[in-house]
Amino acid sequence: MKAAVTFLLHFAFIFSTIQARSIIPQPKALRSFKVNNTQNVGSCSYSVSITTSCSSPRYTRDQISIAFGDAYGYQVYAPRIDNPRSRAFESCSTDTFQISGPCTYQICYVYLYRSGYDGWLVDTVTIYGHNTKAVTFYYNAYIPSDVWFGFNLCHGASASSTSSM
Repeated sequence: MKAAVTFLLHFAFIFSTIQARSIIPQPKALRSFKVNNTQNVGSCSYSVSITTSCSSPRYTRDQISIAFGDAYGYQVYAPRIDNPRSRAFESCSTDTFQISGPCTYQICYVYLYRSGYDGWLVDTVTIYGHNTKAVTFYYNAYIPSDVWFGFNLCHGASASSTSSM
């Protein structure tokens, strides 16, 4: 019995140590992120769901753009997904957008761009694509103004090396 308890305590210690070492990616600001809006002609459709935090301002009139892609340089760019008349990005809401662009491999990066004064707190961005697994990026952060802000979880080098905005 004592050996079993010792084993369980040892296992719990190892498990908690592994959990403590787990790295949860955090979104980052990139002042030099480049989008390729000439490449956005394509035959694939993406569904992008963005959940706005309940701690966000009640609504935002800010201009919101999104860029996402894969590790091979295929990028989808939507220069304006905001629309204050449609009540997009209200607090405690999920907005879904249909965006067309080039067909990608597995999506591994996403960046949001916000320009304005209202502010906006994003919980999650989930991207569903053609022939790719759905991927969710956990922001839980205010999107700073006038910089691209997001994640690059690609293991390739070309995720942000496309032509200038």
